[in-house]
Amino acid sequence: MFLFLLGLITGLFVQLLENPRMGLSAHVEGVMNGILLLALGAVWHRVRLPARAATVALAAALYGTYANWASTLIAAALGTAAMAPLAAGTHKGQPWQELVVTLGFGSVALAMLVASALLVWGLRARATVGEREQGTRA
Repeated sequence: MFLFLLGLITGLFVQLLENPRMGLSAHVEGVMNGILLLALGAVWHRVRLPARAATVALAAALYGTYANWASTLIAAALGTAAMAPLAAGTHKGQPWQELVVTLGFGSVALAMLVASALLVWGLRARATVGEREQGTRA
């Protein structure tokens, strides 16, 4: 819920950013990723993964969603074009700024791929007999 709130707050300041169009993207990323985390929390009890894989999936999902919002917000504040040329328009940052944003978005892509793959695996696992019986009683 906190990321959803951050996304809403970001929407209040879109016009103050160097690239308001990218700021709107940061607003949408915060709201949508907040909803993703809420949905994940709602189905987490159905995820069947070994303890270490569950920890990695959760950490990757949390990192990926928050870093996605943060990277987009940083790109909006700095006016960079890295990894988002359509939202950047005519904006372009300093080379070091472009690198920071590129690394941020690259790490987000990796984290979200790892989280998604693990969660697909964990949500496909069959429930044990006892879990199925509990589910039919509810």
